[in-house]
Formats: sequence, structure tokens, C-alpha cells
Amino acid sequence: MTKTDVFRSLHHGDRPLMLPNAWDYGSAAMLAEAGFPAVGTTSLGVAAAAGLPDGTAATRDETLSLARRLGRLPVPVTVDIEGGFSTDPGEVAQFCAELVAVGIAGINLEDSRSNAELADPEAHGALIAAVKARVPELFVNARTDTHWLGIDADSTLDRVLYYEKCGADGIFVPGVSDPAQIRTLTSALTAPLNVLFSPTGSTVAELAELGVRRISTGSLLYRAALAAAVSTAESVADGQRLDGEIPSYATVQRLLEQ
Repeated sequence: MTKTDVFRSLHHGDRPLMLPNAWDYGSAAMLAEAGFPAVGTTSLGVAAAAGLPDGTAATRDETLSLARRLGRLPVPVTVDIEGGFSTDPGEVAQFCAELVAVGIAGINLEDSRSNAELADPEAHGALIAAVKARVPELFVNARTDTHWLGIDADSTLDRVLYYEKCGADGIFVPGVSDPAQIRTLTSALTAPLNVLFSPTGSTVAELAELGVRRISTGSLLYRAALAAAVSTAESVADGQRLDGEIPSYATVQRLLEQ
């Protein structure tokens, strides 16, 4: 099977796909080495690593550059492309064709714009349809940010059903945490539902019981890595013992040479 076939099948296994989100080649390679069957990217991590804001369509070049490197990994990779870096369906489809050409199996395509408002659902649906027409093999995870932007639950259901109709292979609703709302979504959808893991929310087992098929970490790992970097630096400065296992130079170098 191709990586895309493998990635698609991971949404229909005995357990939900636990998808960790990386921000550079090193973090993605370490996650693949740890045994995760697929890896995603976090747009916040990619943007922050480049010194650019997230969600403002500023990281098209950085996203494509990273995708070229991630295509070397032995596991399928899905890339967060924010809102597609354009409102033109043809341009978004062309960008996705470039991702497929370098070995990317899937994308996240969100309907929020500039972290402040939602796109017209028909306009966003046109992006989804254009991508599927151009590269039908690409797994398109259509994300709606209704919960993050405080839009009512009825709007969420209407949007995701429309995006599914437009050809989305998966649906991503970050911020949804109420079990009843999750069950409503999984019951209404044919496409697998993806939710964002929350340390204070439902467990993986509980989400599986609700019918969730994919659980992402989003920017959690990147933010945890920032905290660990500062904590480690402070421990060194304070003369404290370093706790936890830290990968050796040789380990990281070996991953980069594969």
C-alpha cells in the first residue's frame, strides 16, 4: 500500500488514530522512531519556528519547505495548511498537488480566517472540492473552528455535513469537548471525526467510545517542548540535576542521516 492508503486505513482501525503533531524534521523523525504510525504538523509550531504568526497565511513557503523534508519519513505525514494560503480554489489545489508530489498523505484545511472569523461555508467547500478534483488521493481533513470562535453547535453540524458533501475525507472540530456534542457529530457523519486532545478533557478510551476516529495533539507538543527547553536551561543555570531521558547527539544525528 502507498503511504496515503496506509494513512486512510489508520482512520478505520480498532482504535482511534493518535496523531502527534510535529513542527520540524527532527521532532517528526523522533515521533516516527517512537512508533507512531503517522505524524502531522502543527501550524503554530511551524510558524513560530519561522518567527511568523500562525493562522494568517504567512507560512506557505515554510510549510512547503518542511513538507519536502517530511516526505522522506517512513510513515505517512499530514500537513496543516491553515486556510490553504489562498482563497482561490485553483491556487489551493495547486499547492496541494505540490504537497502530494513530495510524498505528503494528507492535509488539514481550516475554515477560520486570520484567527478571527469563519469563511463562508460554500467558499470553503469550494476549496475542498477543488483539492479533491486535483489530487483525489490526498486525505483532506476539513476543519471547522466554530467552537474556538464561539459559534453555536448547530452551525458546526451544518458546516461539517456540507464539507463532507464537498468531498472531505475527514472532519476536524478542535475545541469540541462535550460528550453529547461529540456523539451528535459522530452519529451524523460518514467521514471519521477528528478531535483535539485536551489534558483536562476526555481520555482516549472515552473518545473512542464516542466514535472519534482520530485524536490530534495540535500545538501541545510544541508548547511542551518550549517549556522543557526553558526548564532545562534554568536547571543547568541553577546547578540542578536534569531529570528525564534526553536524546543523545548521536541519536538525533542518526535520524537525520536516514
